[in-house]
Amino acid sequence: MNPETPPESVHEVKAALDARSGDAQAKQRRQTVLRTGIAVVAFVVLIVIVNALTQGDFFTAGNLTNVLRQITYNAILAVGQTFVIITAGIDLSVGSLIQLTGVVMAQFANASGLGGPLLVIVTTLVGIAVGCCAGLVNALPVIRFNLPPFITTLAMMLMARGLAFKLSHGQPVPLKSSAFDALGTQYALHDLLAPLGMPGIPWAVLVMLVVVITFAIVLTRTRFGRYVLALGGNEEAARLAGINVRLVKMFVYVISGGCAALAGMLLMARFSSGSPQTGVGSELQSIAAVVVGGTSLMGGRGSVVATFFGALLIGVLNNVMNLLNIESYTQDIVLGAVILLAVIAEELRKRVFAR
Repeated sequence: MNPETPPESVHEVKAALDARSGDAQAKQRRQTVLRTGIAVVAFVVLIVIVNALTQGDFFTAGNLTNVLRQITYNAILAVGQTFVIITAGIDLSVGSLIQLTGVVMAQFANASGLGGPLLVIVTTLVGIAVGCCAGLVNALPVIRFNLPPFITTLAMMLMARGLAFKLSHGQPVPLKSSAFDALGTQYALHDLLAPLGMPGIPWAVLVMLVVVITFAIVLTRTRFGRYVLALGGNEEAARLAGINVRLVKMFVYVISGGCAALAGMLLMARFSSGSPQTGVGSELQSIAAVVVGGTSLMGGRGSVVATFFGALLIGVLNNVMNLLNIESYTQDIVLGAVILLAVIAEELRKRVFAR
């Protein structure tokens, strides 16, 4: 800075920079609201069409509960995937981490000698620790050697899958305890919702809602969330602004691994066993939910709430196609078309905002 520059000029420059930063943040908020709004509107339109096609079969208490239960695991995976994709990365290992953590938790639960809620808590913590460690292993080559996340997480996908089969000898590991039954098959708020003809809300759905709300707050209301968005928008600028880019990247992969472990625990509870065959293809489903929710694959933009609606949109589509007896191959075609349309819509949105 020129020493002869008047103090008034310095303050004016700083004020101008602050104003530009505020404008950028306001624009980011508007775009986030727009993406979330588009996801919500698409979901509402789909529901209207669905109700007409199924002649009211969709809007039954049992079917709605079934839809929520079905999207639970994908929504939790997609929350972690959202953080990774916002940083312009990708995590292909989450499906295999479901397999690995499910087997590890089932074996731990059977050997621990614990029971009741304590067994559930400790086993879940063990699984989350395994998932977070796998996420850390995913992150280290990315942050230390600048390797593409696609390669490192692909390697973890193969390693985790192989380890899951090796530990379980290729067979499901049945749970000896019934402590996980509540999370897997039972309902909360049964007495409150019974007059409405609903059996209640599955405990797994409540866990999903807690995860979505918690990480939505983390992304939008915390310094870490702002760092994640800044890193994805411009990594070099984030580094020059003093953000510890390596640490932020490490934590997003750790979050993704932890979410995969939590989904693995809920699936283990659902089927009363840890299987090396669960979670196959889940990584693609989670990426689809993130993309349909409007998160940019180029990084810098995304919303956990929109991701949830993306997972809900995919879940409703799958449910409706099942109700209409549409074969699985056709379902894959429809899902692929929806993903393509979502990417095209995101590109059109960017062009409109660029004007």
